[in-house]
Amino acid sequence: MTDDILTIKEVAEYLRIKEKTAYRLAAEGKIPGFKVGGSWRFRSTEIEKWIDEQKPANEAKGARL
Repeated sequence: MTDDILTIKEVAEYLRIKEKTAYRLAAEGKIPGFKVGGSWRFRSTEIEKWIDEQKPANEAKGARL
């Protein structure tokens, strides 16, 4: 991925979660994002980095990827 800016809908599709879940995660600061005029936006590179950071935590819990 390039350093594209994604909408909440695009992030939800990319992560294969519901938009409502993506919004909640963003609002709780659990996924990296920022607001522009009240709308959430995400840098694709930051989402990729966040995914990579989740792998060790999931592996420690015994989750399968």
